[in-house]
Amino acid sequence: MRILVAGPVPEASDYGNGVTARRWAHLLRDLGHDVRVVQDYDGGRYDLLIALHARKSEAAIRAFAAERPDAPIVIALTGTDLYPDLVTGGVDLKLLERAARIVVLQPRGVRQVPLALRSRTRVITQSMPPISGATPSEDRFEVAFLAHARPVKDPLRLSEAVRKLPSSSRIAVTHVGGVREDDIGDRLRAESTENPRYSWLGPLPRPEALAVLARSRLLVLTSLHEGGANVVTEALAAGVPIVSTHIPGSVGLLGEDYAGYFPVGDTDALADVLDAAEHDRDGLYTRLRWQCAARRASVDPERETESWERLLAEVVPANAGYEGVR
Repeated sequence: MRILVAGPVPEASDYGNGVTARRWAHLLRDLGHDVRVVQDYDGGRYDLLIALHARKSEAAIRAFAAERPDAPIVIALTGTDLYPDLVTGGVDLKLLERAARIVVLQPRGVRQVPLALRSRTRVITQSMPPISGATPSEDRFEVAFLAHARPVKDPLRLSEAVRKLPSSSRIAVTHVGGVREDDIGDRLRAESTENPRYSWLGPLPRPEALAVLARSRLLVLTSLHEGGANVVTEALAAGVPIVSTHIPGSVGLLGEDYAGYFPVGDTDALADVLDAAEHDRDGLYTRLRWQCAARRASVDPERETESWERLLAEVVPANAGYEGVR
């Protein structure tokens, strides 16, 4: 089958949507399909469109639907589609009704989909092969922050929190991620210079970013919203405990009973959780390690592949004719 994957960033991008599009293309090719990844639909006879990000891929969805009206469309909803809600996220609900299937990246995402469309909504958790851990530094408690500096990531929250830690703390933040606005970049550079607990490395090639994660004792996610963050999946694959804002995108992946949450935008609460994790106060760090280890199987690539295989069988049955080869 010929499958077109449309997303808002180039396939080579290390932003979350680019990472997801590459992984999906790879697993679909492993299933025997001919896959092309694009930002804009420019014609061509495809049997299926998978659109990553309903709002930002709207033009591609409309163009594909106009040229290939009988071909199924799968729309995958991202964090900025889903939260705080679809209408606020700019998603055209009429366009969403055109989808043969809707994909969300964690179970809580289904709650954001209109009731009439939930029967055709599927949860496909993102995956990552196991990441070999590295020996953490003995002279510090390294915390990884892997986030491009967009407002939705609340990128200065962690640097502000570590300023509140006691002078005896050995916590050191390593921030990997690019910037899109000069003023944010200036603030990150200043923070990296003035805050001894914070180091911003800028964007790094993906293998180097994952190496930072693998050697860290903790990953922190400060986002206001997430659809199902790749970095949470990566931390689970690396066996690195996670501290996250209490948002549906993280609760859907980690569970309501997960011990590592803090309220969105609450600098003091984040500082308290970091201090407790560093010293394993009340066994917090031990519990986070155990909880993340218990969830590691949820990011097994075979599970994601099987989910896509089932979805494809639903939208393009085995006895249906299609133009590509498998």
